[in-house]
Amino acid sequence: MINILFDVAEVSVGQHWYWQIGGYSVHGQVLITSWIVLGVIGIICLLGTQKLQPVSGGSAPAAPEGLQNLTEYVTEFIRDLAKTQIGEEEYLKWVPFLGTIFLFIFVSNWSGALLPWRILELPNGELAAPTNDINTTVALALLTSIAYFYAGLSKKGLGYFKRYISPAVFLLPINILEDFTKPLSLSFRLFGNILADELVVGVLITLVPLVIPIPIMLLGLFTSAIQALVFATLAGAYIGESVEDHH
Repeated sequence: MINILFDVAEVSVGQHWYWQIGGYSVHGQVLITSWIVLGVIGIICLLGTQKLQPVSGGSAPAAPEGLQNLTEYVTEFIRDLAKTQIGEEEYLKWVPFLGTIFLFIFVSNWSGALLPWRILELPNGELAAPTNDINTTVALALLTSIAYFYAGLSKKGLGYFKRYISPAVFLLPINILEDFTKPLSLSFRLFGNILADELVVGVLITLVPLVIPIPIMLLGLFTSAIQALVFATLAGAYIGESVEDHH
């Protein structure tokens, strides 16, 4: 099983800049771009929550504007998504998790679609969106799996495992297999779409450097946002499935 995981971790395209950490080789360029993405998210959150203004109405002060509006919109969007997928009773505690997943994937995907990473030279390999690497998407998918297992066990205890023999015992192998296929589908869907988009744009820019790549890049921005939404929505749906009461 460990060997299979290492084989999956080596699914990559092109050259990579490797760092040796504790006897293991890690993709250094993925860590660099991940830190940049996290830094961008952190800065926007800090700036958007400074000098908060209350919502306008009556004799209230000035209405919120700028980054505060953006952060409030994103928060409301994630709250609505969590409420829809998880339900009224449990959704609030999962808003931070789903919000973090969504924002990291969204900003990562857009960084690959917007930023000319290749102009920054590395000793070996090249910079790209963190979600361009299978290790990142698998890590996000495994976090999602841990989250929905935790959600089910924290609410139902060991009774959570009754779902594997519901509605019939003979469904046990299928239900177990489903829990293995969920992280696989989450990780490979995100990895494949982002990698394909960057490869297509890269080839078109090489062949036709003017005009033609622009619509493809705009389409890439749209599909990148959709991929972040799909991942967060499925993560919420899996958590909601774990905590729902079966009668």
